[in-house]
Amino acid sequence: MADLAFPLATKLIETLGSFASEQICLAWGVKADLKKLQRTMSTIKDVLLDAEQKQAHNQQIRSWLKQLKDVFLDAEDLLDEFECEALRREVVETFHGTTGKVRRFFSRSNPIEFRLRVGHEIKEIRERLDELKSNKAIFDSLTILPHGDGGDHHERPFVPASKVIGRESEKEEIVNLLMQQGDDDQSGNSNNKVSVIPIVGIGGLGKTTLAKWVYDDKRVVGHFELRMWASLPVDFELTRCTRLILGSALDTEISDKLTLDQLQGRLREALKDKKFLLVLDDVWNDDAWKWSQLRELVTEGAKSGSKILVTTRNAAVAQMMGTILANINLEFLSDKDSLSLFVECAFKEGHDKQYPNLFEMGQDIVRKCGGVPLAVKTLGSQLYSKTEEKEWELVRDSEIWKLARESGGHILPALKLSYIRLPPHLRQCLAYCSYLRKDTIKFSSSNLIRYWMAHGILDQSHVVQGNMELEDIGELYFKDLWARSFFQNVIDYHIGYTFGMHDLIHDLVQSVAQDEYFTVKSANTKDIYENVRHLTFLEAGQNVSTTLQKLNKVRTIAVDKIEIDESFLCTCFSRFKYLRVVELAKCSLQVLPSSIGSLKHLRNLGLSFNEAITKLPNAICKLQSLQTLNFYGCVNLEELPRDISKLISLTSLSLTTKQTSFTENGVGCLKSLRILSITKCSNLTSLPRETSYLASLQTLVLYQCKQLNLGNVSYQGTLLRLQKLFIFNVPRMVALPEWFQGAANTLQFLHIGMCENLEVLPEWFAIFTSLTKLIIGSCQKLSSLPEGMRSLTSLRELVIDDCPELERRCQRNIREDWSKISHVPHVSFSYR
Repeated sequence: MADLAFPLATKLIETLGSFASEQICLAWGVKADLKKLQRTMSTIKDVLLDAEQKQAHNQQIRSWLKQLKDVFLDAEDLLDEFECEALRREVVETFHGTTGKVRRFFSRSNPIEFRLRVGHEIKEIRERLDELKSNKAIFDSLTILPHGDGGDHHERPFVPASKVIGRESEKEEIVNLLMQQGDDDQSGNSNNKVSVIPIVGIGGLGKTTLAKWVYDDKRVVGHFELRMWASLPVDFELTRCTRLILGSALDTEISDKLTLDQLQGRLREALKDKKFLLVLDDVWNDDAWKWSQLRELVTEGAKSGSKILVTTRNAAVAQMMGTILANINLEFLSDKDSLSLFVECAFKEGHDKQYPNLFEMGQDIVRKCGGVPLAVKTLGSQLYSKTEEKEWELVRDSEIWKLARESGGHILPALKLSYIRLPPHLRQCLAYCSYLRKDTIKFSSSNLIRYWMAHGILDQSHVVQGNMELEDIGELYFKDLWARSFFQNVIDYHIGYTFGMHDLIHDLVQSVAQDEYFTVKSANTKDIYENVRHLTFLEAGQNVSTTLQKLNKVRTIAVDKIEIDESFLCTCFSRFKYLRVVELAKCSLQVLPSSIGSLKHLRNLGLSFNEAITKLPNAICKLQSLQTLNFYGCVNLEELPRDISKLISLTSLSLTTKQTSFTENGVGCLKSLRILSITKCSNLTSLPRETSYLASLQTLVLYQCKQLNLGNVSYQGTLLRLQKLFIFNVPRMVALPEWFQGAANTLQFLHIGMCENLEVLPEWFAIFTSLTKLIIGSCQKLSSLPEGMRSLTSLRELVIDDCPELERRCQRNIREDWSKISHVPHVSFSYR
């Protein structure tokens, strides 16, 4: 990530010059040192944009930038020390700071020792910067380039599936094949009960986009009783493939605890006597034995006319799997179609006629993309609404196009150009997507945004001005990258989005961040770079632990579904004192060592689905910088840490516990919480009795809490900021509690599901004048809507699913409740 030095320098200079730094100067007597450091950074920053542009063809500059970035990251760790110390003092002062108990709980190095240490580190960093600056062969060859505010903020167009360009004939050919009752196999015999249709083409040609376009076609939807979509892992491992297909068939996530036999049994039952369409997206493995096992599984008991649609880059895979006479071979887009797609992405409607010079340059750019839709879309999206000819010339005339001749393709230079042309803040965010595993099908935008937050790469100036939260800024960045075609298959689940990344985009971000991210296996530990910042562990043996001893700058550790023990974590926690993110999901963890309390820089701690954990150490509560804490699915956790209220920076908490109630001065005192998810708490009878946690809360999720009584608290009259409310499988709720009225002016989204005893929505429901979407599902006793529904003038979408009597009454032709909802633009009677 050598080309991320500029945004990193910008952030550090702002931090050094901020009011917070002035406070630091006064408190620790380091004002002169920090001012010198700021001046040196500012001088270097002036030439960084030029250096980043020249590094592609200059190994010396590339090496210089890499060294510089390492110094900047070390400086960032140092400045974070001051912020952590300020938070520690705030906790001590807030929680009865005069008592020795709290001071001892948060005790660390004494002030004199702290001042001497940070003073020495500031001096060392400044000396390293001075040495890099004194390299005249490099520094004097660089010039100061103008730079803007870090990027544009235009609303960008999304090109929907209905506007897929240049694939109309292929689409019709596939739809016709799908609609046929029986198809000839490759030998000409009409004896295949389930035919397999391969779509073949190189990466970036739009195979998945075409398959999705066909999948959603109304003719196809009406023709098949069941449609399934599975994006397959590279290894084509049968258990995982079966789980993915079953999950799509049942429209739910399938437990990874089920055996292959159990999965196969459930899948056979789900497919029995149904005419289905199964899309197997992005198949790589050409092992005929594995394919025959999967084919036999999905075809057994299926109705004639069922179809399997396969997308693949590999002709051998298509040959092995296909049953039709000729595959659907995707060719490069024609110049005409490529230009049409480019215009859709690069110009506002009709503006291509207003800027003939830009249109002409666009033609040149499109020709260089070589008919690859992904290349055309990413570059077109980058140029959207840019009317300065210089911007277009820089893309058209870039030396990066030479890579096409060197690599034999057009996609790599186009994607690299798309990345380089991003505003610095988005380049940084995209590079941090390197932590996303390539073989993962769907990612969560919420998790990604909180990862960005933990690493401090979101612009905090809007937060300081008081008009946005960091989560809001992260969502803006996510949507911007989505609009620029770096993310795909995005689905809005209201609490966040799920999304995918084209594997070529993934290759791009990994190449950008290759020195900072490392996936650890015992066989490759010798290749690890000593300044690596982010580690994903696929193994945790002795070889791995030995390797960790030579690292000390790691900021992220993620354990991917492997068993680890306490000693492994103790090694990590003792070596990596600058950790920002610790993700330990599904790793059979039994004990979390109390040494985690020493990780004062930690922002994000994930412990989900560690079912063996019965207790969390109270030392977690020393993590005063912690923003995100997730122990969802820790179903045997007996109680929450007693001092959890001391997590004064915590904004997101997802918890599972066996407790029957929340203790006093606990979760209810977390004043910074914006997201609270209470899930699978089978014994919990009440929400926290304190109201402090409601002061900032914007999203509340209550899921599978069978003893929870929402009326068992006295919040009446409390002003709420709730915007999103999800209530699932809370059977003791017979009516919405009165205290929800406190969210009358803020609630925008409400989803109530599987509340089997909910009988009525109250008349005061009409006060939710900000409500834009309401989903009611599987509430069979709910038979009517309140009279005041017409007062919900902001309501744009109403979904009623699996509520038989309510669905009947709300039909347009029945009219019993239709008049209450006739003003809502979108009314439907099934969810997804």
